[in-house]
Amino acid sequence: MSTKGMVSKAAGGGVLRGGLLAAAALLPLAGAMAMPAYRPVTTSMLVHAQQDNGWLMYRRNYESTGYAPFTKINLHNVDGLKIAFDYQDGLSQGHEAAPIVNGRYMFVTTPMDHVIAMDATSGKILWKYAYPINPKALKTVCCDVVNRGVALYKNMVYMGTLGNHIVALNARTGKVVWNTKLAPPGVGYFISGAPLVVNGKVIIGDGGGEYGARGFLVGLNAMTGKLEWKTYTTAAPGTPGGNTWPKGAYKTGGGNPWITGTYDHATNTLFWGVGNPGPWLATLRPGANLYTDSVLALNPDTGKMKWYYQWTPNDTWDYDGVNETVMTNLKYHGKEYKALVHADRNGWFYALNRTNGKLIYAQPFVHVTSITGMKNGMSVTNPAMRPTVDKQVFTCPSFLGGKTWWPISIDPQTQMAYIPTQHACMTIKGAAPVAYKAGLAFLDESFEVMHDPTTPDWGSVQAVNLNTGKQVWQVVTHRPWEGATLATAGGLVFTGNPNGHFYAIDAKTGQVMWESPELSSGIIGVPTTYVVNGKQYVAVWAGWGGAGPIWGGQMANDPAIKSIPRGGHLYVFSL
Repeated sequence: MSTKGMVSKAAGGGVLRGGLLAAAALLPLAGAMAMPAYRPVTTSMLVHAQQDNGWLMYRRNYESTGYAPFTKINLHNVDGLKIAFDYQDGLSQGHEAAPIVNGRYMFVTTPMDHVIAMDATSGKILWKYAYPINPKALKTVCCDVVNRGVALYKNMVYMGTLGNHIVALNARTGKVVWNTKLAPPGVGYFISGAPLVVNGKVIIGDGGGEYGARGFLVGLNAMTGKLEWKTYTTAAPGTPGGNTWPKGAYKTGGGNPWITGTYDHATNTLFWGVGNPGPWLATLRPGANLYTDSVLALNPDTGKMKWYYQWTPNDTWDYDGVNETVMTNLKYHGKEYKALVHADRNGWFYALNRTNGKLIYAQPFVHVTSITGMKNGMSVTNPAMRPTVDKQVFTCPSFLGGKTWWPISIDPQTQMAYIPTQHACMTIKGAAPVAYKAGLAFLDESFEVMHDPTTPDWGSVQAVNLNTGKQVWQVVTHRPWEGATLATAGGLVFTGNPNGHFYAIDAKTGQVMWESPELSSGIIGVPTTYVVNGKQYVAVWAGWGGAGPIWGGQMANDPAIKSIPRGGHLYVFSL
């Protein structure tokens, strides 16, 4: 079996094509009436989403495991996987969304805030919706005009927009039920993440750290769209953590929680990652800059914080902190823990005690020079790797991270986490400070992504033992690995990368068991799997884009990467 330049290493059907409408619109098509009645999504269904035959939320379940208990497709028959159907949307930007499935109803989003509802067994279009984007919103969108997916509750589908709205659509028809504005367009805020519905509230965070927009999370009434709480993620004077900022800096401090969080139903605790501080140049904002580059434990009913853990204090490398935290149980040095695990952009894999936020362990999973280790349960940063206006440094990993937003999965059978990984370093230097102005970039640093001198390759997918934090196996590729992973009870890890192939990998050994034909574009999307009428399907968007081609420096200009074709195709595979 060809692996297209990939190397495994042990460490110990029908085609559906169609364009999208240019403005908000509903498009019921022939065949929609043949669908079964839509099944309203209840709180109980969301709490027990792991047992559902569909894929009801961004990472399948509240625990964010990205793991499905399905065995119809397994190690013994995966080589028979074929394309059941694919859909081309005609858009050339990055496609990063997770297909969400409830029964036979699939809901997918595309760049530029489009939603498509289709029959999950055939790809037959039920309706399409395109949010009317204010052109001002596109001025302050970082890293491509992407959307990562929807949330479901009762008879509604929820999407965040680049112009800072949350819109609720009727799941059966696509008609707008409510539309709530969170911030004006063009001033630095945008939304690209998938919402999470908890206890009847739609919870979502904003993006905008590169524009100095002060981060926040909100909880909206899922039925009406009314704002029920709002929590800012940079600490103000007179509040806990407020003394970790210079006077007034918290107002333009970034800290945007732009990726979907995790929820512990047993303790009614929401875990949500917070992004990088602004401006990037840390000499302008001495202090820990709470709660940037952190995970927050919150009460989802009120937004009040229970505890926090900061991955990178006083970040000056754009190491962000929004990457998903995944709930799991593990045993470390003979002691059992209820844990959160997290592969951070700073290149370290962390396990936290999810009851109190204390560090269990941390291990590097890529070449790291900015974070030298842990002391008193916290990350220690390297002073020599801190840029100033007068000093350029070469440090690892790059600001794109050892892993950025594309999520990991974990398998309770193997007790491993599967991490899509990027191997890159960077030069970074302070720039002459520029006064903050709403809607303009607020970085005060220059940078270039460069080769990691320890490897000739840009990417890999690797398995990490949850009980030790140590690598078990790795599959490497010359191109970066920017597709999320999906683990299943069939003993497989599904993932794709920019070379235009989708893979099924043996979860225990790292052996590539199947690869798709060459697809239309590179994969940076989030795969999901579901079962309808006893048949298992696996779905993923192909559509190269995102931050890499824009900010990737030497990586983006590598001929093998620069030549990756664009264009969005949703591929659905089955036996």
